[in-house]
Amino acid sequence: MRNSRLYFIDIVRAFAILMMLQGHFIDALIDPVFRNPEFTTYKIWSYFRGITAPTFFTISGLIFTYLLLRAKEKNEDKKRMRKGITRGLFLIGVGYLLRIPFLAWLTGHFNTYFLVIDVLQIIGLSLILIISIYFFSLKKTYLFSAVTLVLAISIFVCEPLYRGISVDSLPIFLNNYISKTNGSVFTIIPWFGYVAFGAFVATIYYKNVHKQYFKEIMISIFTIVGIILISYSSAILVYLSKLFDIQLFMDSASYNYLFTRLGNVLLYFAFFYAFENFLKIPILLKIGQKTLSIYVIHFIIIYGSFTGLGFKHIFGKSLNPTEAIFGAALFLVIVCFISFYYAKTNAFLYVQLRKLIDKRKRKNE
Repeated sequence: MRNSRLYFIDIVRAFAILMMLQGHFIDALIDPVFRNPEFTTYKIWSYFRGITAPTFFTISGLIFTYLLLRAKEKNEDKKRMRKGITRGLFLIGVGYLLRIPFLAWLTGHFNTYFLVIDVLQIIGLSLILIISIYFFSLKKTYLFSAVTLVLAISIFVCEPLYRGISVDSLPIFLNNYISKTNGSVFTIIPWFGYVAFGAFVATIYYKNVHKQYFKEIMISIFTIVGIILISYSSAILVYLSKLFDIQLFMDSASYNYLFTRLGNVLLYFAFFYAFENFLKIPILLKIGQKTLSIYVIHFIIIYGSFTGLGFKHIFGKSLNPTEAIFGAALFLVIVCFISFYYAKTNAFLYVQLRKLIDKRKRKNE
């Protein structure tokens, strides 16, 4: 059973990418007059949209680490590590490529906006960091598990310390990974915290997935811990602040979105794991396996990668809620259709990148 596929991972990935697609579509095109927190529908939509990125980062850390640990069983972890580094570099490269305005460059207009950091760069760098932690943990699963858990909690608790950080002395290329000053959508901290927590969860699966009643136990743990994080994590931080007289805990409690979002993610995991057998729908699993292609295609259509002309520029923020909802549904279908039947896979570029890295490695040896 240890080698059986965890279908709920693909299901969660499919759910996360579909939520991301509709979230980006509606956010980019809906008329600002309807973006009012006083509207209950918008408030609910906004709340669930806020869970999408944490879910995506957490599940990415889980699946990558789980595959890495499974490769260790076959003594193929070195191969998996090399593949992971290649994958990480590939994601970083694609992340930058999607923001290069080639037409503007051809007309002589240059700026540094293409250096802003988005989800792909953070996931790519996070995979490389996970591999580094695994390597420096001497490939010891228990040590790796403890390090990733402590690191995730520390990143979340220390968020007030780096919330507005910007190291202007660093080149903008590097500063964008730690600061949103220049327009970065995501930064490596706190978002790597979710990837690290996903890696920690993967170690639990690796060690115990074959055991009897493991699924039922994990569903219960996901549910209980998720509810605690959503409802009581702020109170726990306040209690710790008073107990140890540490202001950092109080500061973290006053703007506690990281732990509460993690609680939401765990409830998602509990739900999709519990109903895994009912949700093993081929098309849903396929969507979960095509997240990169879907992400790239949706980014090009909405934000106009390469050409600078996308839905965002054509329609602007002009749709009413009804148009936005039906438009988002149609958009999901079109993007998935293109991804399934017409998009070229990234296999060629990926293989070439791996060959280049292996060639350089052989030269260094």
